[in-house]
Amino acid sequence: MERDYVESKMIRSYGFDSLTSTLEVEFNNGAIWQYFDVPENLYYEMKASSSCGKFFNANIRDHYSESRIG
Repeated sequence: MERDYVESKMIRSYGFDSLTSTLEVEFNNGAIWQYFDVPENLYYEMKASSSCGKFFNANIRDHYSESRIG
């Protein structure tokens, strides 16, 4: 999955697969997680937010099923 790199204390990059509604997040510690059944609008809201880490913590983490892939 193609990811966009960001300036963040927590997140290195993230991307979205609209066919599977999967959000993929690479954290600064090197871990890569996928979050499933995420509405596409949340991905765009995360891109537009002033802090993707705060948005992630408030709207994604612990709200969607997840799997560590790396």
